[in-house]
Amino acid sequence: MRQWPRRPRIEAEFAEGLGEQLPVMCARQLDAVHGDPPRAQRKRHSPCPGPELERRPASCQLGEQIDDGAENRRLEPGRVEPGGAAVLGGGTQPRFTRWIEAKLVRLRHSRWMYQPGPCSPLLPRGAAAVVTERPVGNAVISDVSFWGMAVKLYGQKKAHRVLGIMALMAILLASACTANGTGASRPTPTTTGEQHWRTEIAKVPPSGKGCFQAVYPKLAWREVSCTRTPTYPQPPRHGPRPFTVGNNNDVSAQVPAGFVSTATGSFDSVTGVTSESGQIGNTGPAVANAYTLQLNTNFFTSTACAGSPNPSCLGWQQFVFDNNGSTGRAYIQYWLIKYNTTCPAGVAWNQFSFTGSTDIYCWKNNTGGAVSVPAQPITNLGQLSLASAVGTGGDSVTLSTGTTAYLRTGDNAVNAAAGWKVAEFNVFGDGGNSAGGGQASFNSGSAIVVRTRTIYGGTAPPTCVAQGFTAETNNLSFGPTAPAASQPGPAVEFDEGSAGGASSNCAAATTVGDTHLRTFSGLLYDFQASGDFLLAQAKDFAVQTRQVSGAPAWPDASINNAVATQMGTTRVALCAAPSRLMINGNSAVLADGQKLSLPSGVEIFRRGNVYLLIGQSGDSVRAVMNNTWIDVSVGLGRWPTKVRGLLANANGNVNELETSGGTVLNAPVSFNDLYGRYGNSWRVAPTDSLLSVCGGEIERGIPKKPFFASDLAPRIRDRARAICTHAGVQERALLGACTLDVAVLGKQATAVYVGAPAPAAVGNEK
Repeated sequence: MRQWPRRPRIEAEFAEGLGEQLPVMCARQLDAVHGDPPRAQRKRHSPCPGPELERRPASCQLGEQIDDGAENRRLEPGRVEPGGAAVLGGGTQPRFTRWIEAKLVRLRHSRWMYQPGPCSPLLPRGAAAVVTERPVGNAVISDVSFWGMAVKLYGQKKAHRVLGIMALMAILLASACTANGTGASRPTPTTTGEQHWRTEIAKVPPSGKGCFQAVYPKLAWREVSCTRTPTYPQPPRHGPRPFTVGNNNDVSAQVPAGFVSTATGSFDSVTGVTSESGQIGNTGPAVANAYTLQLNTNFFTSTACAGSPNPSCLGWQQFVFDNNGSTGRAYIQYWLIKYNTTCPAGVAWNQFSFTGSTDIYCWKNNTGGAVSVPAQPITNLGQLSLASAVGTGGDSVTLSTGTTAYLRTGDNAVNAAAGWKVAEFNVFGDGGNSAGGGQASFNSGSAIVVRTRTIYGGTAPPTCVAQGFTAETNNLSFGPTAPAASQPGPAVEFDEGSAGGASSNCAAATTVGDTHLRTFSGLLYDFQASGDFLLAQAKDFAVQTRQVSGAPAWPDASINNAVATQMGTTRVALCAAPSRLMINGNSAVLADGQKLSLPSGVEIFRRGNVYLLIGQSGDSVRAVMNNTWIDVSVGLGRWPTKVRGLLANANGNVNELETSGGTVLNAPVSFNDLYGRYGNSWRVAPTDSLLSVCGGEIERGIPKKPFFASDLAPRIRDRARAICTHAGVQERALLGACTLDVAVLGKQATAVYVGAPAPAAVGNEK
């Protein structure tokens, strides 16, 4: 196969008979080297004016060869189907170029190799033009987006060349170059371009130790002066788990294999945030725009604990952006957890203990100071991202503000590369002291979507774990939806806000009203049997509910009358009519707003008629004690994980339910199967019931027939539906469930449906 030598010019390729443009940009302007496909046309044009700039070929190494010879249309890196998206450009996240089917077929035997051209320092890696092609009559129209500029390119299907296309591209590219090799004016970045640049600049190693700065779109670091690091610690979690974000109540990403080498924390959206304030070092008056972004490792076995008498001593590392209201700085803080003797001498370790504790911790900041960052008001939160890198050769932290990145190398003091498996990212208070961590207090109406991305050598999504490691907090709550693993990344993303109210679970399921169940995978189905049932069972965690019949008024409906959970060895039950709390078989009283921390680590909190129970692993139960029924939410502190019961799906498949014996039923499930072999299999025997402390006789019944909103009398149905629609419930399945609940239970039953996400599937046969 013939290959063309590297040339400093602008090139595009054309397939004869189509006249379509194929941009060949890896990281920036590219040369294309290939064996000519039959009758292909090649167009060559002059390079950008002025002398060549410094080439950095290392930034274009990934994806250098694409062999499209396979019939299944596989391109590396990426997969292409006819009419689908083909990957062009270097890097791990190149832009995508749309191809039409005819071109894919025509070029299926071609091989491409990409190399950077003379203007390579001016375009970020993967900044290939985005081209959308569509046939119109005898022509092909290409819409090209290049640095936020859009042009339309036209070609005749039967033509052997396309006139004017490369002239346009040459003008665009030439406008980015000047005679002295620098940009005459920095290109206006697009949001997508900025995001990609942030990802890529975090992968570029600096030229040495110290503080560095980079400016979009260049993928190169410039050394800058350092500033002083803070003199106060960002301490590890300690004490009871709160019901706001932080101090172990968080959502983190655990890699499925190996160790984290790079992690990035960012915000998918920030809405309603107008102000924030907090103390500095958990002392003194509150200061506006005082907060930290933290990317934290888990606690791990570290060689730095070699001098500790405590075999349970662990290492911990924090990558921190500290904004104290007037200045910003990024640095790394290292910890030895429960070192329990004098801290190592001669390497700047500080000794630390929590008030009332005899445990000794050691902490220090990276040597040489922090990288200085302009103060970032909280209203700029959505533009910020924090990245970290660890390896046997060193570590670093990078803070990006949108178009500028700031990097500080570290000391690799605890060897995190050999132990980092879980990454925690969030916005917290600015430091702490022996009393604990400080808090970042947001204004009412704040809502944030957080993304924690991990790189570990694989592509499988991380496991969501409901835990955190720093003692700092914010005043937001999780919810309303549970986190979900997502791409790109892989990553975990989750919601938090002033109106959240959920625990930090990684997957959520519910049983509400009379009674409508939504599984952890999102299947909504009605289950109107009466008796004690297993809702969910996972490792060291079980939840049972007692359903009672709505007879005589509504004999084919049922409601939750009691719920109980076992978290480790602790048993907690909530019983209705009358409402009462039972802990390990004993009656307990919890006042409104009070929190109870049990020796087992289980936390119980009451706010009004809502009880929230959280175990050490982040598993949770939320019970809303209504007048005559209980709405129950069950949260898992780890997802994906093996779970069984009425709220589980077979193999995580939203369209499958499974009996306790392992028989799989496809949704929608027939009435006989739902209440026969499926429902009966999940009944709890009296000897195994966690609900016996609630007393009373256990019912054992099933409805005589299915009972849906359509079975209501028209006058009752129409009135109930109007109440639901007025409350804002519109999705068809939720509207039906809400209508039935309002008819049976009353107007207050609408509360659980307002703002609820649509189900992924519906499991009842009608």
